[in-house]
Amino acid sequence: MGNLVAIVGRPNVGKSTLFNRLTKTRQAIVNEEAGTTRDRQYGKSEWQGREFSVVDTGGWVVNSDDVFEVEIRKQVLMAVEEADVILFVVDVMNGVTDLDMQVANILRRTQKPVMLIANKTDNNELQYNAPEFYSLGLGDPYCISAMSGSGTGDMMDMIVSKFKKETVELLDDDIPRFAVVGRPNAGKSSIVNAFIGEERNIVTEIAGTTRDSIYTRYNKFGFDFYLVDTAGIRKKNKVNEDLEYYSVIRSIRSIENADVCILMLDATRGIESQDLNIFSLIQKNAKGLVVVVNKWDLVEEKTTKVMKTFEEAIRERLAPFVDFPIIFASALTKQRILKVLEAARMVYENRMTRIPTARLNEEMLPLIEAYPPPSIKGKYIKIKYVTQLPNTQVPSFVYFANLPQYVKEPYRRFLENKMREKWNLTGTPINIYLRQK
Repeated sequence: MGNLVAIVGRPNVGKSTLFNRLTKTRQAIVNEEAGTTRDRQYGKSEWQGREFSVVDTGGWVVNSDDVFEVEIRKQVLMAVEEADVILFVVDVMNGVTDLDMQVANILRRTQKPVMLIANKTDNNELQYNAPEFYSLGLGDPYCISAMSGSGTGDMMDMIVSKFKKETVELLDDDIPRFAVVGRPNAGKSSIVNAFIGEERNIVTEIAGTTRDSIYTRYNKFGFDFYLVDTAGIRKKNKVNEDLEYYSVIRSIRSIENADVCILMLDATRGIESQDLNIFSLIQKNAKGLVVVVNKWDLVEEKTTKVMKTFEEAIRERLAPFVDFPIIFASALTKQRILKVLEAARMVYENRMTRIPTARLNEEMLPLIEAYPPPSIKGKYIKIKYVTQLPNTQVPSFVYFANLPQYVKEPYRRFLENKMREKWNLTGTPINIYLRQK
């Protein structure tokens, strides 16, 4: 089960610098390509062989310049609910402020591990300011500089030591895992109930159900898969439920633990920025995608033309990744529910696609010859050979070229589109690497 580290604190204490430092080693690998930079609030980090997710809670707040106490309070409560370790960042130059005090008041009540990070300790002199943070009642401050990185190693050691021991999940690896994600009220729970029938009533849902993923094994109508469900039950009053960015943070675990994500959109609302945030989480984790436009029964005019317009609008918003199934369904009337499962199963199979090297070269080399990459500075780029890498999470292909560094994004996209035309890779991301021959 992945661990989640949340960064909290008032504005301008260097939360995003710390976030970037924790996630930077990975960002380069996690497709820093067009379209994935939509949110800078979620990333992956690794230390001593332990991988974990990092969330900067400030990032999802709408206008984060004028964050009032209310907003910060929500973020902190959010972190307390969802995270495994909380990093509370304060600023050594400024010392303790009222807002820091308020955050500390909430954090002192939680059972979760909280680490007090005294940021901007850019020289040794400033360490002498750190003791005043003892007044927050959260133990020793860790003096770091997120800018220069000093002190961050010890901090990372400490973070990793606070994680719960990994529990081993006894799941069958050959069975796909599907997660239903989406904004609040897009109809996630109703579609899950439609899949499973109403059997799973309130049996497992005892208050305080584990925070970790609950997998429901689903086996009927010839389907066999796990449904990843991460929420457990939450006390409604504790946190104002309509908070949009909660849905994003909540989705993180489901997405990380799934093979294919079923993204629910609300037909009556269209695509909103929150949907895009969740979509970009799916992309960052390189998961399969099926988009379900739910509540289709409520749409007045259900002509093919309306569907087509809707579909184009969705693909346009989610571009450059456009090759995924879109299904118009209704969890309420159960219309096309099985179709959703069929699509998810197909996407799962596409993720497993293996294309023989001979076929790849047969199909792609003539194409590349006909449309070679544009020459740069009078140098011609030749791609001689292509093969699929073994045992990767998504289909990944290596093109060997004499000057791989000159092959730019548009040409990569051209290769990807051609591959998608020739092989069924719908719904799955693919990776294309260029290497020196």
